[in-house]
Amino acid sequence: MIIDVHTHTPQYRHAVPEGRRHINTAWRPDTARPANYSWAEYRESQSVVDKSIVFGIAWEPGERVGSSAGPGDDGDVADTVNDFTATFVRAYPEELIGFMSVHPYDLRAMDEMDRSRVDLGLRGVKLGANYQSYDPLDRRALAIYQYAERHGLPILFHTGTSAVKSAPIPAAHPLIVDEIAMRYPELKIIMAHMGHPWTVDAVVVVRKHANVYTDISGMIFRPYTSYEALIKATEWNVLDKLLFGSDFPIATPAETMARLRGVNDILEGTRMPRVPEDKIEEIIHRDSLALLGLE
Repeated sequence: MIIDVHTHTPQYRHAVPEGRRHINTAWRPDTARPANYSWAEYRESQSVVDKSIVFGIAWEPGERVGSSAGPGDDGDVADTVNDFTATFVRAYPEELIGFMSVHPYDLRAMDEMDRSRVDLGLRGVKLGANYQSYDPLDRRALAIYQYAERHGLPILFHTGTSAVKSAPIPAAHPLIVDEIAMRYPELKIIMAHMGHPWTVDAVVVVRKHANVYTDISGMIFRPYTSYEALIKATEWNVLDKLLFGSDFPIATPAETMARLRGVNDILEGTRMPRVPEDKIEEIIHRDSLALLGLE
């Protein structure tokens, strides 16, 4: 079984309208990628996996259109983001598991979590304190973590840097998850992107906390970063806590698998340590849903 734990909800049920396609040139150093896409484009990319976790991002109240490329960008749905995700998941329940997103500073956040869990059937939470511009240890954010722990909703946090000028980098440092996990030890947490470039910090956090995992999404197009991160995980004996994720549309699952399997290619002609190939296959085929209580 192959589970992609990190994908973003398509903005369009049908083809992207003429003139509305947005191409992002900042996400990756090697290629540009479409920031908006259709249900069909998403499903084609995910056809190589068995199940995908999909989510949007809730922007600050009043921001009807936002994006991980910056406020006002036509990259993500801001208004009724959870309805968009739920509609998509209900259309393909055998393929998808939906996560909700809320903004801690929204006065309706807790009501929206109830609605998304009970009425929409969404089964986890996606948060990014840097993109959403909130203090991850603010009491309003802590209330969201407490709710998620009580109701068995895993939280996927964006961790790591960002090129978005409005996204405060310290808000997404992986060591913040250490503080959250100490306060909510039963909360299942996924740290996205292995906290790159602070991958060793992400590694020691997942080593410390039984219910904290990290995904490998968004790293594979930086060969040395990927190798270094996986070697750190090898040396700290936490390869079993790494989850497969593509970060679609930034990368596809097929591309992620191929580059993950080739992570040792840069070592040719050296005596540098290699990431065990059998462990790489275990990452790709890991039953992340069982680990997260989402079976």
